[in-house]
Amino acid sequence: MRTIWRLERRSTYTQPMLSMGRRQFLVSAATAAGAIAGGAVAGTASADTPPSSTGSAVGQNCTVRYQGYRTEDYAKPYAKYFKTRTDPPQQGVADAFAGPPLPAGSIPPFEQIAADLKPSGYSPIEFGYGQRSDGVLFVAVLTTMPRNTAAMWDWWFGWHSNESAKYKLWHPDAHEYAGLKTDLTSAPITDRARYVGNISYVDEYIGPKLQQLGIAFRDPRSVGLTVPDGHTIIAGRVGSSIAPVDLGWLAHQVRPVSGGVEMRSRFYLNIRGLHVPDLGQAACAIGRGPAVDPGDLFLGVDVARNLLLHCGQEMNHLSRFLPELYREFSGARAT
Repeated sequence: MRTIWRLERRSTYTQPMLSMGRRQFLVSAATAAGAIAGGAVAGTASADTPPSSTGSAVGQNCTVRYQGYRTEDYAKPYAKYFKTRTDPPQQGVADAFAGPPLPAGSIPPFEQIAADLKPSGYSPIEFGYGQRSDGVLFVAVLTTMPRNTAAMWDWWFGWHSNESAKYKLWHPDAHEYAGLKTDLTSAPITDRARYVGNISYVDEYIGPKLQQLGIAFRDPRSVGLTVPDGHTIIAGRVGSSIAPVDLGWLAHQVRPVSGGVEMRSRFYLNIRGLHVPDLGQAACAIGRGPAVDPGDLFLGVDVARNLLLHCGQEMNHLSRFLPELYREFSGARAT
């Protein structure tokens, strides 16, 4: 079985970075980020510049980042679902967040993620955060979602990223900006096809730290994961939206249980690589500020702990009204 680790390509060149030293990696990333910033200021574009419909190409106006909801957001057709605060996580997440990190030796290696996220059964770790001895960070979250279906979550990932106000539905306390490399939300294709192969650019707080990320979504089957009918797995490569640096992987398995579904989320961070940057998105991210901090490319266990809570909050929060949102806005789209 192929694993995700074997598929490191986001664009024309992507290299595994585990063997590169911290200093060398920082220098390479900072140099590339500086070139992006310089090119953006000079108005240079590239073949990877997103289409003008996204509003993020170099030389065009960029969407701003903002906290909460603006006055004009309340005119959106989905505004009745706005909440001023994010719901708390379920008890298993709250207990794990209050507890210590997992022992390093108990954390499964990334290469075993396909065995971890099997269609049935559970793993020894369903809640927790920690850091392996090789420096890789790990987060596991299990969220029970009454009345939800896997199709609803495929629709959500294909629908929400083209407007920041939609993205804020998920975590109104922490989400501040969302955009897409290619806006396919209205394309006559399946919900899954709207996000798989696309890149979502987000500004969000993970704990006290603002992160500017680009999440490149992959077909889970192409990276070794099994997805039976009635299930879905949202899989993605997580990287910086400014520096051409990949930071890790995420996977959210959604599978049916009595009365709804459960989501089993996994994050592996500090598995680094390089990707061809999107100059338009990088320029907009720099414009929103702050500029990339090379220290953000080496994540500590505090990030894993905060990510555990963030994931537990947002998944529980959205799941409570996703059935109604889906019923109202999914229309007759194929799933």
